[in-house]
Amino acid sequence: MLRTIDTPIGPLLLTADADGLSRVDFVAIQSGRDEESKGHRETNQVRGEVSGVVNGGIDKRGADILDAAQEQLAEYFAGRRREFDLPLNPEPTTEFRAQIHAQLDTIGYGEVSSYGELAAAVGRPAATRAVGTACGANPLPIIRPCHRVLRSDGTLGGYAGGLDIKRFLLTLEEN
Repeated sequence: MLRTIDTPIGPLLLTADADGLSRVDFVAIQSGRDEESKGHRETNQVRGEVSGVVNGGIDKRGADILDAAQEQLAEYFAGRRREFDLPLNPEPTTEFRAQIHAQLDTIGYGEVSSYGELAAAVGRPAATRAVGTACGANPLPIIRPCHRVLRSDGTLGGYAGGLDIKRFLLTLEEN
């Protein structure tokens, strides 16, 4: 199932099924991606539409997960939520990326880490560039807070939603 929600950083496209939230996409960024990404979006849309129908009815669990995600994101942007409590069901990824994505969950609200610290945490201290790639491939930005990962010199590094959005999220969490 798919749902687009409005947020202070622009529209977000949420994808979920009965097992959990699987994607959070920046709609404005998504529309500018290459053809490979377009094919991925179309696959997600078909999967979302198909997963929304169970026994001829609406997948209530998937809709409930989207409702909860929308509500929790609204609370986060309003400064009333510091942690997300949602079932997650991202698509399978490599073992290394899964380890990095799990490490993202350990970075608390208002805290930051570096690419190097995450690399060291998974036993691969020289893999800082690979950590950056793994963060860029995070299918659940904001929920799994890759915006909290900075370069070792404290500069922003990259972000799938763009540096203005990364800066906005970090500033939001300073309060």
